[in-house]
Amino acid sequence: MKKILSLIMLAVIAVCVNAQSKNKVRKIEYNSAYNYEVVSLSVGVDGTKLVKVYGYGRKPEDAVRNAKELGVACALFRGFPAGADGSVATTPAIVKDPSEPAKHQDYFNKFFATGGQYLQYVNASSDGMPTDRVKVNKKTYKVGVTLSIAYDELRKEMERQGIARALNSGF
Repeated sequence: MKKILSLIMLAVIAVCVNAQSKNKVRKIEYNSAYNYEVVSLSVGVDGTKLVKVYGYGRKPEDAVRNAKELGVACALFRGFPAGADGSVATTPAIVKDPSEPAKHQDYFNKFFATGGQYLQYVNASSDGMPTDRVKVNKKTYKVGVTLSIAYDELRKEMERQGIARALNSGF
């Protein structure tokens, strides 16, 4: 009887530990700097890119702010994927060198601070009413927002700061 009871206790502990480790993995994924969920919609006018970005937050408003930040970060460090229907080509990252963010950490901390400079390069087309809003768990919302990213202006700013190479600088 004691053996059965101890086996049941071990099984319960194993299930609890497994569930807790899955929650940690999910939390790490949501908070990851590389967790971009972006869909290219079209090329906008005058050097802008129209993309749908998914952000996470405790409230839907926080998730919209997170989507704006992720949209600009994606343009800088990862680039945008091709459109699903093939109408939009892949857009390369503005900052090609992966070591640049670490070299200019102070600049990017200020750039992406709450109310920071990154906001002048993003406009939310669906800011008032996010089209996709899902409650992921008790504490987290996932919201999809259509954004217009001023890609060319963002590139020029990174060139002025010496973070990205100018397009006319040669190979």
